[in-house]
Amino acid sequence: MTQEKGRSVKEISNLFAKGLADRDFERISQLVYRLAGIKLPPHKKSMVEARLRRRLRILQMASYEEYCSYLFSPEGEENEIVSLLNEISTNKTDFFREPAHFDLLQERILDELAQSHGAGVDRPLRIWSAGCSSGEEPYTLAMVLSEYRRQRGDYDFSILATDISTKVLEAARLGIYRSEKIAPVPLNLRKSYLLRSRDSSRDQVRVGPELRSKVEFRRVNFMDDEFGVDTGLDIIFCRNVIIYFDKPTQVRLINHFCRHLIHGGYLFMGHSETLHGMTLPLKHVAPSVYSRI
Repeated sequence: MTQEKGRSVKEISNLFAKGLADRDFERISQLVYRLAGIKLPPHKKSMVEARLRRRLRILQMASYEEYCSYLFSPEGEENEIVSLLNEISTNKTDFFREPAHFDLLQERILDELAQSHGAGVDRPLRIWSAGCSSGEEPYTLAMVLSEYRRQRGDYDFSILATDISTKVLEAARLGIYRSEKIAPVPLNLRKSYLLRSRDSSRDQVRVGPELRSKVEFRRVNFMDDEFGVDTGLDIIFCRNVIIYFDKPTQVRLINHFCRHLIHGGYLFMGHSETLHGMTLPLKHVAPSVYSRI
């Protein structure tokens, strides 16, 4: 029987018998809020327990109490914080999620930005996918813009995709997805931009190198004072991200986004998110779409 740190496999398998103590949950909640701005109210305790189980298994720890002792030690603060945030952050996305946004881009916004600012024509159009998760959103944008370039001819763009989770960024850079994940992608775009695995048993596709070359992936924590992202952006997609933050953090973050947008640039939010009651340099132009004023 395999043992590590003097514990048997049976002992390790029973390490979740005692749940996360309320005191330790509160300490983790405060830490996550301070580092990432993510609110973890009491009803999220079972979710936190479930997400930390993988870390306990990897670290071969016998209890949540032991994990917390490590997390808040100097060694844990240096080595475990990124892994904690990887597990706690929610990463749910799909190709062509909220498709009306991409229709609006193709039918109106790209033409408008080209005419008013030369975006894509005199200089590359610049888009930021903020909270990109495993890459479906920026690769969707790359498909839409590549199709627009086919129609126009001479057109250029660049996409920056960021997330706080190093785990999802690693997967996004690879651009490999299970076949069922690409169901929302129109057939003509699948044929043009996605590659089937040579091993038919793997049932996977990979985003083609042409698209991958147009997307830069980078880790960004929205709680940092500076994001290390250039200003003068034409479009920012930040969808289904601010729902995890409290109101003051939302206002601070959206104002920060506005400073990165050109005047007349666009901010795309999730349909479940609202900017109601916030004083921001934005005007509403379509459902969950705003323009910088």
